[in-house]
Amino acid sequence: MKKYLSFFRLRFTMGLQYRAAAFGGIATQFAWGAMEILIFRAFYRSDASAFPMDFSAAASYLWLQQAFLAFFATWMMDGEIFDSIVNGDVAYELCRPVSIYNMWFSKGLSTRLSRAVLRCFPILIAAALLPRPYGLNAPASPMHFILFILTLILGLLMTVSLCVLICILAFFTISPMGLQIIFTSLTDFFAGALIPLPFFPGNIQRIMELLPFAAMQNVPLRIYGGGMSFDEMQKAVFLQIFWLAAITFTGKALCRLAAKRITVQGG
Repeated sequence: MKKYLSFFRLRFTMGLQYRAAAFGGIATQFAWGAMEILIFRAFYRSDASAFPMDFSAAASYLWLQQAFLAFFATWMMDGEIFDSIVNGDVAYELCRPVSIYNMWFSKGLSTRLSRAVLRCFPILIAAALLPRPYGLNAPASPMHFILFILTLILGLLMTVSLCVLICILAFFTISPMGLQIIFTSLTDFFAGALIPLPFFPGNIQRIMELLPFAAMQNVPLRIYGGGMSFDEMQKAVFLQIFWLAAITFTGKALCRLAAKRITVQGG
């Protein structure tokens, strides 16, 4: 465990050094969030009763999405891992007395946490100061806030597990580019990154909520605003835990298989 904590600490400290990139990311994410809210506002002005969420709740959803983008964005994968698999440098990591899955998981987790620490608080504070209904609302209740934190952590672990699984699948392909494009597109659509899941038709929404992608960001962002009943929240947390265990188990099994079959040519 100490080995992986060391990987986590080193990568976390390294991530905190990129403050200029964080300032640029804050400006970009705040501008993107404002643009999305204004687009939604235009639709709501046509017929607000046609939407499943009131505009204030939708604005809070979008601000939280931008504040914790580093937790949910699957396109923020570690390019060094893919490069090491393609050029064969992964052989050096396989020679280390560590689990390559746990090492990549700890590095991915620390990278996302360091990015979120630098960016989330300025965005949250600025969004909370905006006038209603454009700003960030307070959580629906203290219980909703506690469940929001819990599901946010589970969503982060889900995202990291999925990204590590994608890296491991790259062992079985010639180029990882196709995997990245497919999984990034699927995740953005089915997790509610492009359109919140409540905006989809009822039957489609229920199917999407059963998929692992919805457990990443749809669950915590909707819980924060009180968009789920108590039974729905219980079911959502159970699904998060189930999919986290399933994806982690699959990733570790494929990692052991890849380690046995990998062939690195050259001197």
